[in-house]
Amino acid sequence: MNEDDFHRICRRLRVSVTEMPLRTNGFYYSVRGRHFIAIDSRLPPLKRLFVMFHELGHFLLHLPDSGTTANFHGVGHRDRKEREADIFAVCALIPRDWIVGRTADELVSDEGLPPDLVAERAELFRVRGI
Repeated sequence: MNEDDFHRICRRLRVSVTEMPLRTNGFYYSVRGRHFIAIDSRLPPLKRLFVMFHELGHFLLHLPDSGTTANFHGVGHRDRKEREADIFAVCALIPRDWIVGRTADELVSDEGLPPDLVAERAELFRVRGI
């Protein structure tokens, strides 16, 4: 998926996206039933795209309880929810058919993906079948 896909999904789901200089890579939050993703505008393009899908993963996987008036996910700590959002982002950036049909070296050279990201995606496919 690419940045256009991200923005199209967010529009359909009514998630507002804001890019601005931040002290963190990004975060998802909700206030009174409205959903927002904030992204650090200074991130390099691939990191920015990863963070976009990571934060979208929080919205899709960790939607706060309706009684919550404000909730910030992943600000300041790493936990199970952060790992799940990372997995969502890796899978969004590297589709399953790329892993099945191409070598890691091909993905790195053809798509310009970092080797560690490709290795993580290949491991997810090998261990979990996703």
